[in-house]
Amino acid sequence: MKKLFLSLGLMLLFSITYAQSPLPIGRTQLNFGFGLSDYGLPVYIGLDHSVSRDFTLGGELSYRGYNDNWDHYDYHLNAWGLSGNANYHFNSVLNIPRNWDFYAGLNVGFYVWNSPKGYEGNRTSGLGLGAQVGGRYYFNNKVGINLELGGGNEFSGGKIGLTIKL
Repeated sequence: MKKLFLSLGLMLLFSITYAQSPLPIGRTQLNFGFGLSDYGLPVYIGLDHSVSRDFTLGGELSYRGYNDNWDHYDYHLNAWGLSGNANYHFNSVLNIPRNWDFYAGLNVGFYVWNSPKGYEGNRTSGLGLGAQVGGRYYFNNKVGINLELGGGNEFSGGKIGLTIKL
């Protein structure tokens, strides 16, 4: 019986050390990069803060600019977005090594579009709700690459960028 408890204890210890959260509780990471869009190349910068072993809360600022001369009509679009997100990280549940990070979550954000008068309105703004699923690979203890896919609002398409643990 002692061997069984010892074996189970060692397996539990190994799984805890092997599948630790990629972002320890109370730590923050910086994310920045580019998005995917039909209108311009979005750029984003954001922070994620670990509030528990498997949950992070974060915020993001996005910008998208687009210029086009379609049918002799000079078209300029600018869009700003500010959003907050909550993500669940699957590392502990799926026993994923901590140099990988797989997550899914929800976001809510406010966006403002500025476009030429007479073309889809002059200024549009709104509140958007969305969802995302993503992953990161950390090259070392500080820097990683991130990829995220999402939907549901104006700024939750695909993104690729870098993550730096602060």
